[in-house]
Amino acid sequence: MKNFLIQFLPPLIPFFLLVAIGEFLSQKGIVAPYILPPPSEVFLSLVTDFQEYIQACKETLGAALLGLLLSAVVGIAAAVMLSLSKWIEKSLYPYATFFQTVPIVSIAPLLVIWFGFGLRTVVISAFIVSIFPVLANTFSGLRATDPALIDLFKLYGASKLDILLKLKLPYAVPHIMTGLKISAGLAMIGAVIGEFIAGGGLGGVIDASRTQQRLDKVFAAVLLASFAGILLVFLLNLISKYFLHKWRELR
Repeated sequence: MKNFLIQFLPPLIPFFLLVAIGEFLSQKGIVAPYILPPPSEVFLSLVTDFQEYIQACKETLGAALLGLLLSAVVGIAAAVMLSLSKWIEKSLYPYATFFQTVPIVSIAPLLVIWFGFGLRTVVISAFIVSIFPVLANTFSGLRATDPALIDLFKLYGASKLDILLKLKLPYAVPHIMTGLKISAGLAMIGAVIGEFIAGGGLGGVIDASRTQQRLDKVFAAVLLASFAGILLVFLLNLISKYFLHKWRELR
């Protein structure tokens, strides 16, 4: 219990303090409810529309997880390909960087045109936003492999594939996990943005509530999206600790 309080109580104090200040400002009329709804109304909305929020949260979290999984597979594979030769790196890495700098909001309408409304577009949106940290960190980890160890593998007649699978990729595990932890939050952002255009999930709830002037539902959905993102990052942290613990044991 003591460890739980030490870990979780400090972040909760500012949260409840902000909720109390928001409730005070709204109840006293200092801030208009169409600008800042009372937190009590947001909480009431969470209770009365609980099933709608849970379903929307499942859709958004599922799309973010699929996008993150896709970014992990494609990002690691692309990093391996880039690490094979300097020529491939110089030819393709600038495009990977360009891919990251394109605002997802500007291309989300194109995704709907190409892939239609629904889950597919949302997953692709999450994938586009979250792939670069995985790619960049994996590539950095592959390049950071100790040259002395590579020479030792070559000395014993190891093939390039053996060096990749038995040395470079295991050596890059901490970098890969760092990239995945960064991408976890980005995948949630990409999923919500995709839902603004493609519909469904928490992004769809936020967009529909905005047009209905239901600011309490907007705040409730944003809050749930934040908590879902925190949950995703927390799960990645647990997975990262497990893999890094195994990695240290193997070393």
